[in-house]
Amino acid sequence: MTAPSDAAPPGKLADIVTYLEMTARPARPPVPAPAGRLALMRAEHCTVSFYRYLYETVGTPWLWYERRLLDDDALAAAIGKETTEIFVLHVSGVPGGYFELDAAAARETELAYFGLIPEFIGRRLGPFLLQAAIDRAWTRPIDRLWVHTRTFDHPRALGYYQQAGFEVYARRPLRFEDPRLRGILPRSLRHPRLPPLD
Repeated sequence: MTAPSDAAPPGKLADIVTYLEMTARPARPPVPAPAGRLALMRAEHCTVSFYRYLYETVGTPWLWYERRLLDDDALAAAIGKETTEIFVLHVSGVPGGYFELDAAAARETELAYFGLIPEFIGRRLGPFLLQAAIDRAWTRPIDRLWVHTRTFDHPRALGYYQQAGFEVYARRPLRFEDPRLRGILPRSLRHPRLPPLD
């Protein structure tokens, strides 16, 4: 995905949000499991501290910050909803990534969060975990599974979603305050599309 063409004003970041959906379970062969000892487990009654570990470890390189703004009570309410499911991929006993499904809307599910811990990127775990998320979502009687990705996400994220059967249905430009300036993310955070602060 290309970066937004118009430059954001000082202190702001320009972004493009791409929305994708699938309206039927894709008829594709299963993604083979990568080599190694893998276990995909639902994090039932997920604690706030463990969720923060997953969200921050997976998301910090890609500028995930919105849930950092929630206090513990608000975050516990968000992840504790009956319509929210969090699954963690363990690699040889170590958390390697996770996905979160939100089925609050009738007849549809959002793949709200999906990603790998940085040390596990590049091991072919992404397609396997994404297929697991898709399969789980379609165990419900739904008409639509959707997801969004942003300019600052992993550069292969959009391609992975499309290869898995998602189709783009909308794009939206967005500007937001640089979370590094607000102290939400480290000032030292580096990203190919981020201007350095120091």
